[in-house]
Amino acid sequence: MDEFFIYLRLGFDHITDPRGYDHILFVIALCAVYTIRQWRQVLILVTAFTIGHSITLALATLNLIHYKTDLIELLIPITILITAITNFFFQESKSRSSSKQQTSNRSWRYGLALLFGLIHGMGFSNYLRSLLGREAAIVKPLLAFNIGLEIGQLVIVGLILSLAFVLLDILRSSRLRWTLIVSGIVAGMSLSLIINNEYLSELLK
Repeated sequence: MDEFFIYLRLGFDHITDPRGYDHILFVIALCAVYTIRQWRQVLILVTAFTIGHSITLALATLNLIHYKTDLIELLIPITILITAITNFFFQESKSRSSSKQQTSNRSWRYGLALLFGLIHGMGFSNYLRSLLGREAAIVKPLLAFNIGLEIGQLVIVGLILSLAFVLLDILRSSRLRWTLIVSGIVAGMSLSLIINNEYLSELLK
């Protein structure tokens, strides 16, 4: 049981580590267009991301899929940039008559979160495999690490939605301004990660 909690803590620390902030940026980009009153939509969105990265985290850790690590490290900030850019065009209609449009908007965002989750899962697996080494029994560490990731992810979501609540509901700031500022910061930071990516530099030579 001690081993389980060790890997659970490692998963939590990995996604919340400010030094490896790429995954944090992605979760922030996912939540930037929502308020705390829309927590159900956020929960579904995060669940879609969770399903995606859980699949590839398991497959990659069990050596059932293989890929170029350098390519994944480039794709992760690209997924962050795309998510942040889509926030600039996101519209949440308040009209009941446009419920079909709202459903359509949510569906493609859920699909995007699932797809990008597959990519992030391969990034998570790189770290987990380095921890496991040649350890024979990896199912329990894999489960514990994944749960730790989810707890950390929910902490980040909670912090972002709480900050949005303070600014939007208490201080009455502009929701559009909040979305644009947060998404703009995330887009800028992810673009910096892409530009400074060594694999991209090699490709452009």
